[in-house]
Amino acid sequence: MTLIIDITPPVRQGMAVFPGDAHFKSANTFEISEDCPVNVAEFSMSCHCGAHADAPLHYDRKGISVDQLDLTDFVGPARVIDARGPEALCSPDMLRASLADRPLRVLLRLADRIDPMVWPEGFRAVSPESMTLLADHGVKLIGVDVPSVDPETSKKLPSHEIARSRDLRILENLALSAVEPGDYELIALPMKLEGLDAAPVRAILRPL
Repeated sequence: MTLIIDITPPVRQGMAVFPGDAHFKSANTFEISEDCPVNVAEFSMSCHCGAHADAPLHYDRKGISVDQLDLTDFVGPARVIDARGPEALCSPDMLRASLADRPLRVLLRLADRIDPMVWPEGFRAVSPESMTLLADHGVKLIGVDVPSVDPETSKKLPSHEIARSRDLRILENLALSAVEPGDYELIALPMKLEGLDAAPVRAILRPL
């Protein structure tokens, strides 16, 4: 049986979200009883809750929505790189040694561990120079284990801007603390949410 490594944090009531964003909520629509044979639940949340894929529409008024993304970008070989460090931004120097023969997808471990119930204030993000370096090496998808490739206080989103200009795909809020650096098969398909700027993914890795 092929080993599956789940890199999707749980989505649950009370989970942390970007300050001001919509929280996850759920309720029971139907419950099993003498008069009802099934349980049915409903939920609402931000498109950016938990592990998710950003669409260009998230950072570009004229960008395509998440249902228009090419799914092949989200399936295939991926390299997990341990890019932890004390600086606020992951610099190109942290990545260069790990880019030889890299696949089209790179997942960056930036945090020691993320508690999905606690907002990671001051989380480490990715410098625009690092985004450019990865794009220059042919990388198509960049994933991180923090809420954004840009710092939480950023207003200009320079790393998202590199993603826009270089047509990169972004995965955020992955759970990478238990994953050893190396090459894997990534499967992280976004929900087909028509016209929206992001979508949840159930992201997994499988050893190559």
